[in-house]
Amino acid sequence: MNLAIKDIRHNVGRFALTTVGVGMLLMVVMGMGGIYRGIIEDATLLIDRVGADLWIVQRDTRGPFAEISRVPPNLVHRALAVPGVQSAREFVYHTVQRERDGKPLRIAILGLSWPTDKGEWIPLTAGRPLAQSHFEMIADKTLGLALGEKITLGKETYTVVGTTSSMISSSGDGLGFFSVADALAIQFDVPGEAVRLERAARETRGQRRELSAKLPSLLENVVKPAAELPQIARPQVSAVMVTVAPGASSQQVTNIISAWGDVSVFSRTGQRELLLKGTVEKVKRQIGLFRVLLTLIAAVIMALILYTMTLDKIHSIALLKLIGAPNTTILGLILQQALILGTMGYGVAYVLGRQVFPNFPRRVILTDGDLLQLAAIVLAISIGSSLLGIWKALKVSPNEALS
Repeated sequence: MNLAIKDIRHNVGRFALTTVGVGMLLMVVMGMGGIYRGIIEDATLLIDRVGADLWIVQRDTRGPFAEISRVPPNLVHRALAVPGVQSAREFVYHTVQRERDGKPLRIAILGLSWPTDKGEWIPLTAGRPLAQSHFEMIADKTLGLALGEKITLGKETYTVVGTTSSMISSSGDGLGFFSVADALAIQFDVPGEAVRLERAARETRGQRRELSAKLPSLLENVVKPAAELPQIARPQVSAVMVTVAPGASSQQVTNIISAWGDVSVFSRTGQRELLLKGTVEKVKRQIGLFRVLLTLIAAVIMALILYTMTLDKIHSIALLKLIGAPNTTILGLILQQALILGTMGYGVAYVLGRQVFPNFPRRVILTDGDLLQLAAIVLAISIGSSLLGIWKALKVSPNEALS
């Protein structure tokens, strides 16, 4: 006869409620670990998926993810001239927030260097990659945009031609993929009144110069769009992505580009470290500390639960001692109940977590390694928590059965 199972059957309702409570606490611990993994995955997702070997950014910046970076578009041609470079692509990245159906809509906009990059590397769940350089986009499902739906950003309307899943920025916003031209148009869009005022300011500045008095036709340019004025450069991109040719030395290419005075260059590993040690470092540490704290709280609560369960069995334990039951039988009773409580609590946490975590606003990633680690922690907590109850049981005198 197993005394632990017998005692659980005698108090099955209370034990079930206790198991659910412990399971929900362990679910929070499990969720903290999953959120931790999700933050790391989201932060490095673009770097891993895009597949660039090197990132060329503005000099003395840590862009384009850790901070703002601005480089001229012609940097692509300079990079292609470097020996060992197989391809170079423009990269534009920024976040916008608009209102849609009365609710805020945040989109992390990523510009694809069309037609070199049409988004074939994006894991599509429906639709197709970009087929033209304007007015098309690929949207992550978290944005709530359906295939074929139209959305107005700036002065243009864009059609969702493809949808994807789990493409999230480091801040948790869904990604929208556009061509570089469209991404820049959205980023530098200004109201019509601002354009009118800028053209009036150009005309005022031009009238103050002596050259405009000699050549009045120069003032005719002030009403033209900025993109048609040769004096005004094209909008700058966030970075340039470089793919090193097979067999070429990535370090040699890095050394050549690093010698340029206007840019900095980072490897894929370097960009990952910038993100993990910069923008998400404090979040990682905070969630890690919360996870440790919750684990300690779970250990304390389980110890108190087992101690209380032992106090409820003081008379039974004394009676067992009185009839000559060895201490190993009593210790086995408490230890087995602790292991059953921990195992069932872990099972409840896993089942509930699988149902609840997909509804979280941020991704929760449960890896096999983390689940095994938590299982080992729960086992250690169960054994350690039973020590308080065992200590109390060993102090029970057989005479208490007669009182």
